[in-house]
Amino acid sequence: MNIPFLDNWRKKHGSAFGVAVFAEGDGGAEGVAELLSECELLRSQAERAGVELDDSVESLEALDQLVPRWREDEESLPWLGNDAGLYLGTVLVRQVPDATWMIWPNGQPVVRLGSGREVDVVTAGQDWAASGVPELSQFYAEASET
Repeated sequence: MNIPFLDNWRKKHGSAFGVAVFAEGDGGAEGVAELLSECELLRSQAERAGVELDDSVESLEALDQLVPRWREDEESLPWLGNDAGLYLGTVLVRQVPDATWMIWPNGQPVVRLGSGREVDVVTAGQDWAASGVPELSQFYAEASET
């Protein structure tokens, strides 16, 4: 959506800040992982192109092969990039041992690997949507090695 006053506000104020607090045992981590894995826009684009997003590394490779027609739509590009990053993070969390979702104090979701390294998957997804670099499968391969 193009909402001019909101775009102007974001330019002046930056990203929204927030904190999520979950008590142990309330299913909070699983709920966050489920919420972040939805990626509706990306899933619908992939489905139309015949790509099944099954949270596998192979699905990242299939996404990398899609013709990037979304780059022509300036309004949906950031949303699709956000979804691509969240999907990349979902694959990392589900496929890499000890990888978990973390939320930075500014509200940005990142993946924390077993090594303690935090990976900004949303920025990687936005870069992929805008330019194709880094490829999602390559980013996954590099992140999963550590």
